[in-house]
Amino acid sequence: MKVIHNDDIEWKRGLQHRGGTFHFRHMFDGEENTPGNFQFNLGRIEGDFESPRHHHNFEQFRFQVDGVMKFGRNGNMSAGTFGYFPEGAYYGPQSADGSGTTAVLQFGGASGQGYLSRRQVAEGRVALEKMGKFEGGVFRRNEDVEGKRNRDGYQAIWENYHGRDMTYPKPRVRDPVLIDPENYEWTGIGEGVFEKPMGVFTERRCEANFVKLDKGASWTGKGRSIYLVVSGAGSVNGQAYKTLSGVQCAEGETPVFAASEESVLLHLGLPNLAGLEGRLDRAVAEAAE
Repeated sequence: MKVIHNDDIEWKRGLQHRGGTFHFRHMFDGEENTPGNFQFNLGRIEGDFESPRHHHNFEQFRFQVDGVMKFGRNGNMSAGTFGYFPEGAYYGPQSADGSGTTAVLQFGGASGQGYLSRRQVAEGRVALEKMGKFEGGVFRRNEDVEGKRNRDGYQAIWENYHGRDMTYPKPRVRDPVLIDPENYEWTGIGEGVFEKPMGVFTERRCEANFVKLDKGASWTGKGRSIYLVVSGAGSVNGQAYKTLSGVQCAEGETPVFAASEESVLLHLGLPNLAGLEGRLDRAVAEAAE
C-alpha cells in the first residue's frame, strides 16, 4: 500500500500534445505494457487549454476538485462533480474559462488495449515532433512524411508506439456519465460510516463510490483500488492521511481507514482484467510481422 500527500508533489508541465497550459501532480501508476496499466494524477488547467472532441481506447474516472471543466455537448464538470468516461465514447471539445483542478484516473479497460504510461507518451511526442507538429490537440504530419496527415494527438502517439493503426473499442456506454454527488443522500453502511455509490461499470466491474467517516469511525476498503481523500484527516493502516492525500492498494491488500476528524473518501476500483494478459502481446506481435 502507498500513501502520497498531494502537497508533497511539485507541479510539472504536461499534455504538450494538446493545446494550452496543463500542469499535473503525479501520484500513482501501474505496470507498463499490461492491459491493466493505469495513471492517477491531479491535473490543473488554465483558461487557454483546449482539446478537440475525441475518444480513447482506455477508461477514465474524473473528480472535479475546483473550477469548471467544459466538455461541449456532454456538459460541464463543476467542483464536486464525478464523471465516468468510457473507452470508445466521444467527448468534448474540452476547455475552461479559468484554472481548474481535476483528479483523474486513466486505466486500461475491458477491450484489453491497455494504457500508455506518461513516459511512453512523452517519448512518443518527441519522436513525432520530428515528422510534424501538434496543434490544438491534433498531430499534423509534414507533407513530405508518409502517413495519415491529421490524427488525434494521443492516437498518433499510440499508433507510432505500437506500429499499427488504433482500432477503437465500441463504447459500452455511448457518452460520458456526469454525476452530481451533492444530490445523493448518504446511506449508512456501518457505525459512523456512510456511502454514496456512483456505479459499477462494464463486465470487468470498475467501480466508484464516496465514503464518509464520522470522527472516530473506521472503515475497511478493498484492494486493487485508488482512494482520494476529499476532506478530513486520519490514518490508513497506521499511515497518516489528510485532504487530497492519495492511497493506492494492490490486489490482496486491505486498507483500514480510521478518521481522527470527519472524512470523505473517493474510492475508485480498478477493473478485473484477468484473462486479457495475452491480448495486448498478440496484437503487438501481429503488428511486427
